[in-house]
Amino acid sequence: MFTRTHRRLVSSFCVMVALGACGVASAQQFRLGYVNVDRVMRDSVLGKRAEEALEAEFAVRAKAGKDQAQAFSAAVAQLEKDLPTLSDEQRIERQRRLGEQQRELNRISDAFKVDQERRRGEELQKLLEATSRAVKQVAEAERFDAILQEIVYIKPSYDVTDKVLKTLDSPTGGSK
Repeated sequence: MFTRTHRRLVSSFCVMVALGACGVASAQQFRLGYVNVDRVMRDSVLGKRAEEALEAEFAVRAKAGKDQAQAFSAAVAQLEKDLPTLSDEQRIERQRRLGEQQRELNRISDAFKVDQERRRGEELQKLLEATSRAVKQVAEAERFDAILQEIVYIKPSYDVTDKVLKTLDSPTGGSK
């Protein structure tokens, strides 16, 4: 399986070959652009709104989980404090209850993480689709022949990220 670095190197090589072929085959100017998708995700209004919506959606569950973890820690501390005065039977019973409580806390935490990652993936997919539409709009409006997303290095003059952000953050939101 190719790593991200391998894919970047292969795509960079293919672009270089394509650019070389275009330069030889045609006297027309080849317009190339680059968009930093990570920056678009981080800096766009849609990206910020999605992040805020996810935080709000999971805030109640996160607080409940934190409260349960604190209650568990307090119960463990209380057990350690009471340990010298407890009979073996009492100690075993409280340890059993704490074990059950810890398993339940782990189950809730795992379910929370799975739900949060699923929703984050859904929001990311929506944002990627809107970003792709905005990139296409910029490419068509400014007559780019190619706009790349992942590349090892490119001159800053080819960076169209600000134009994509402006298109994505416009009232039409990169939709057509």
